[in-house]
Amino acid sequence: MGRGKIVIRKIENSASRQVTFSKRRKGLLKKAKELAILCDAEVGFIIFSSTGRLYDFASSSMKSIIDRYSRTKEENHQVLNATSEVMAFSTSRCLHFTRLIEESLCSGWVFHQPLLICPSQLNHQSSSIISLWQREAESLREQLHNLQENHRKLMGEQLSGLSVKDLQNLEIQLEMSLRSVRKKKEQILTDQIQELNRKEGKPHTSRKHGVT
Repeated sequence: MGRGKIVIRKIENSASRQVTFSKRRKGLLKKAKELAILCDAEVGFIIFSSTGRLYDFASSSMKSIIDRYSRTKEENHQVLNATSEVMAFSTSRCLHFTRLIEESLCSGWVFHQPLLICPSQLNHQSSSIISLWQREAESLREQLHNLQENHRKLMGEQLSGLSVKDLQNLEIQLEMSLRSVRKKKEQILTDQIQELNRKEGKPHTSRKHGVT
């Protein structure tokens, strides 16, 4: 018979809980060190025991790891916000044009630059125009679906059906977005520093010219 599934729950006995905590903490520390050495990874963890005692580990410097974590999280947040804004705009445009086309078809009026054709005037050419608009509406629906699906993937949702190559492509896309965000941020900081230096230099220049 196979082994039954072990249920993970809080250990009620305080002595047993402390022994288990000590063993698991040491095991976690060992794995963290191995991961840092074998994979050249920057690893850090922070643990507070049930008694409030602090345990931590950093493969380099805890401050540098926390700073890097904060920067990366902020950059990811900026990328996701920018992506969400683009998605919201694209989705709104697709919905607007799809709704416009569907309303035009349902009302029996067909827009064809520069004429507005009434149903009683429809001929073979007008029927072709209707078919064209119907295909356009279907294309917009498909674009909207693809945009929504891509947005969910960028948000880290619904990734279970993706292959390793799909995930790699998604990772590359996010990294490119991050590089763009970093470049823009660096440019803004450079501009701000130059502007600050320019403002600080003005009073000095004025005083210099004012000396007689």
